[in-house]
Amino acid sequence: MDYQLEIKQTVDYPRCRIYREFIRTLMEDRNIRTNGSSYLFYYMTLCSYANFRSSYQRLDGISYLVGPGEWICTTSELSGWFRTRFQHQALSILDFLQEQNYITYTRLGRGHLIKFCITGWKKHNTALDYNCPCLKDVGFFFFPVAAVHELISMGRCSEMDIVLDLWVHAIYNDSQVQGSELGPVVYFRNCTGNPLTSCSDLSLRWGISKATASRILNKLQEKEYLSLVSFTGRHGSVIYLCSYLSTMFNISDVMIDKEEVSMTFQVPVHITENASIPENTAVREEQIYTAEEPDTVSSLSGSVSKSHICQIIRKTAEILAAQGVPCCECPETLYKLYPLSDCRETDFRYSLKICCLDGSIPYQFELTLSPIRPSGSTAIPIEEQSPETTTIHAERR
Repeated sequence: MDYQLEIKQTVDYPRCRIYREFIRTLMEDRNIRTNGSSYLFYYMTLCSYANFRSSYQRLDGISYLVGPGEWICTTSELSGWFRTRFQHQALSILDFLQEQNYITYTRLGRGHLIKFCITGWKKHNTALDYNCPCLKDVGFFFFPVAAVHELISMGRCSEMDIVLDLWVHAIYNDSQVQGSELGPVVYFRNCTGNPLTSCSDLSLRWGISKATASRILNKLQEKEYLSLVSFTGRHGSVIYLCSYLSTMFNISDVMIDKEEVSMTFQVPVHITENASIPENTAVREEQIYTAEEPDTVSSLSGSVSKSHICQIIRKTAEILAAQGVPCCECPETLYKLYPLSDCRETDFRYSLKICCLDGSIPYQFELTLSPIRPSGSTAIPIEEQSPETTTIHAERR
């Protein structure tokens, strides 16, 4: 039987992909000020230098073992990254981040060297430990969105903190967010689907005055970091990010063509009856739970067999794991499926919850299975179609 499976995430991703080259570009832009007390820029800078996987670093004739999430630098380099006038100011920033349990660090080489370790690095960057190089200035890393909210609420945001906050909250081509089909729009995930914001709201978020928030946005617009679109009578603006698509997807940000940017992908899956499960498969049948009878996933007359849906979920898990969802690589993860379709619908819709053994649900998706028949052929009743190929149409949210 031929299906088309659409995957939509109905909750926010707990982390954001950040390219190291993007952080380097910001660090080199001296027109953006870093004087603030939210520490978001400092913490993300340290993350951008953290090692992908274990390697050796030789400094002053001594070889140091640097593990995942760690890096070694001189105090003068650290001061240069943070743009502090004195080295003790850079060390005080490390002290604060260590007190807040974001990092740990030690001084080596009689105080000349700093070795820092990002707390929880493996939790958020498990996939990077084995499939990315160890170079410090290429590739990307995953940054927890929760850390953004925590850090910007700790004090007054700098211009650099504001740029990073806007970047992390960019949404593109999401049908649930108004205006995102036109370009990458800033949306603070307030569950309204409306990206409209005001200087009053932003000033409260960033710990600055409304006049300062307006000045910074206008400055960033002049520097072509963003574009403001105001709506008369709605008391707010929509913020679109410039250079977002070229940085994240290597696609031109000028004259954006929606057909040019593929936020979806299709993967053919061959469905066979009584297929044997590979020993090294990431998802076993006992990890999949449904709200219906064991033999079927839907109570509809044209139901999807349990064996078919198991194979589809295994392929879905492979896709999500490749997109940086670590739970899909864990052999203890549970996949809970609930039918959403009614008897009048021709498509099969399900709610898929990916959760841990303790019951926590970090991810939730909506799956849509659409029966597909060859072009030019007549309709065949669902129960009479033969299982052959399944095409997964997945959209990341």
